[in-house]
Amino acid sequence: MRVWMGLAAALIATAAQAADLKALVGGRLIDGNGGPPLANSVILVDGGRITAVGTVATLPVPAGAEVISTEGMDVLPGLWDMHVHLMLNGHADYVHWDKAYIQRWRNEIMPAGAAQLLLAGVTSARDLGGTLDDSIAVRDAVAAGRIPGPRLYVSGPFLQKKPYPGTEAFRWGIKDAADARAKVRQLKAAGVDIIKMVDQDELGEPTARALVDEAHKVGLKVVGHSHLPEEIRLGLRIGVDNFEHTGLGAAPRYPDDIMLLIEARAAEGRVRGSPLYWTPTISGLFNLNRLVANPEKLDDKCWTRGLKPDTIADIKASIAKPDALDYNQLTPKRKPTLDTKFAQLRKSGAILLIGTDSGIPMTFHCQSTWNELDVWVNKLGVPAMEAIQSATYWPAKFMGVEKTSGTVTPGRHADIIAVRGDVLETIALLQNVPFVMKGGVVYKRDGQPVEAALGAK
Repeated sequence: MRVWMGLAAALIATAAQAADLKALVGGRLIDGNGGPPLANSVILVDGGRITAVGTVATLPVPAGAEVISTEGMDVLPGLWDMHVHLMLNGHADYVHWDKAYIQRWRNEIMPAGAAQLLLAGVTSARDLGGTLDDSIAVRDAVAAGRIPGPRLYVSGPFLQKKPYPGTEAFRWGIKDAADARAKVRQLKAAGVDIIKMVDQDELGEPTARALVDEAHKVGLKVVGHSHLPEEIRLGLRIGVDNFEHTGLGAAPRYPDDIMLLIEARAAEGRVRGSPLYWTPTISGLFNLNRLVANPEKLDDKCWTRGLKPDTIADIKASIAKPDALDYNQLTPKRKPTLDTKFAQLRKSGAILLIGTDSGIPMTFHCQSTWNELDVWVNKLGVPAMEAIQSATYWPAKFMGVEKTSGTVTPGRHADIIAVRGDVLETIALLQNVPFVMKGGVVYKRDGQPVEAALGAK
């Protein structure tokens, strides 16, 4: 009897192991490392990790493995979006949203945004700015598999001189250098992954420097706004690790003194192994005129997934007149400056990262990341391979998880997407990713969500 039970247990274990074995077979692999694509690839996955990469001619598929055909497809690492706001979902009135939905962020808004990102092929995302407890809870729920979403890296609250009225729950004021250090330690103890600082020019250099120094002391990197020239100058002096945006002003270019500072910091960082990173978040500005001329994307049901009917109705009402939103009134003056500023940053030696400000008015989680890639490649002349690395390899490198994420390499998480056709020729194929795997689990197949994996309600 004991022998039979032992044999049965062994057979069950073997069957379970075989169920975890998957083989992605036949597609052209763009692995995120920047080298030539690998035709007729085979990728073996076991227990959520990539175990081997080869070709149909060189890598046999183990017996019992589930074979997933990627014939006719380009296979890539899952995308990263380095600037999302899960507490937002495209609503145009922040004052109303913050009051009406703050109690629904954790259980409705943030989980909905996380699922939407995942189904868009985003398997890792950096959530910058949110209520601390909600940010940690949603990140940990995704990590534990209780809700679907990308691997999340969260900052919790913005740190700044003084919260804007009504935003105290997710914007923490900093009084002085001692308070800056204390707030950073509080966030570290709570378990955040990164620090988000805004309006650092208002903090003053001693306080802002204390904030950055304390973050680095406890092992956290600092993301800083780059809207205003003095924010950039100060941020470069005090060692901000990653600057965000391309500036809200309508100045035609970055001033020469700032470019000299950026170039010097980028050169020093590359030599010392700590490159300067910049997340331009450019597509929302670049595409506004096209959206106003053709607002059909606002009717795409992808952004309604996971939201309650009254939430959907409220968002729709807020964006009913996309050309009349206060949020976008300066955009016509800013757009003509974007290509010059982007080119300046790219030429400076800074490493540019894909990030979108996803969640801001009319910028939906299910659409934002591919739009950023599309603008980079088709409007700003970035080679597709470079843009893809800015959404895969480099974000993982910045977050210090390049040994487990960012490339399709043995030992990494099995975070893999695939599209039909040549993505290096047509980057817009990423607007509808038909295959999404995260951690070896298939969340989208043949263009359809796998509801069992997503925990359909």
